[in-house]
Amino acid sequence: MLAVFHKSIAKSPEALQSPHSEAVSSLKDGFLARHFSSVYPGLVTINLGASGLMAYSMDKQNPLLPRLFSVTDDVFCMFQGHIENVAPLKQQYGLNKTANEVIIVMEAYRTLRDRGPYPADQVLGDLHGKFAFILYDSSSKTTFVAADADGSVPFFWGADAEGNIVLSDDVEIVKKGCCKSFAPFPKGCFFTTSGGLRSFEHPLNELKPVPRVDSSGQVCGSTFKVDAESRKETGGMPRVGSAANWSQHY
Repeated sequence: MLAVFHKSIAKSPEALQSPHSEAVSSLKDGFLARHFSSVYPGLVTINLGASGLMAYSMDKQNPLLPRLFSVTDDVFCMFQGHIENVAPLKQQYGLNKTANEVIIVMEAYRTLRDRGPYPADQVLGDLHGKFAFILYDSSSKTTFVAADADGSVPFFWGADAEGNIVLSDDVEIVKKGCCKSFAPFPKGCFFTTSGGLRSFEHPLNELKPVPRVDSSGQVCGSTFKVDAESRKETGGMPRVGSAANWSQHY
């Protein structure tokens, strides 16, 4: 799976950008999507206009970590992996028996967006399994990206030459667009358009970048670790104004 979001939609962390990178513009002339299609012939591409693009293929997938895609009411979601507690989650969200993991993630997002009773970190903590997902809500131009607490699914992100964010389960695809400005997506974390990168395992702690150095001694983006000595403000999610976007508070 591949997603490229324009920097106006999802601003990549500055720590991802390497000063020695020779990254290209991933969106210009559909460069990265064309390269992706040459590697994965069964590619399906979703053009998000000025916001970017999403693409997925069922080719070359790990049968133990399958890829899923769904779109409903302007919400697009790509999911890879599996969730172990599907049955109780379907019951919790009032979903029918045919609902799968990607449907559960989309319903969890809509619950949060529409002022659900739980904070995002608790909702993500309720997903037990091996997973990574990329969600885009075109109605509010909001991204929601996450990876499980063990980093079980290969998942990478980076910044291209224009500061657009690139996400994929294929590290070579991310390298193609971002050169040295990339890193594994932090495990146990989620990223939103307005809130940036947060840990759902340790929601009260800040994340700090740790520079990655390649074999030639050059900095290649950064990984992000929980800063055990820092604590966020604990204001919680306001319960006023049902039309307000939940992501504004994360």
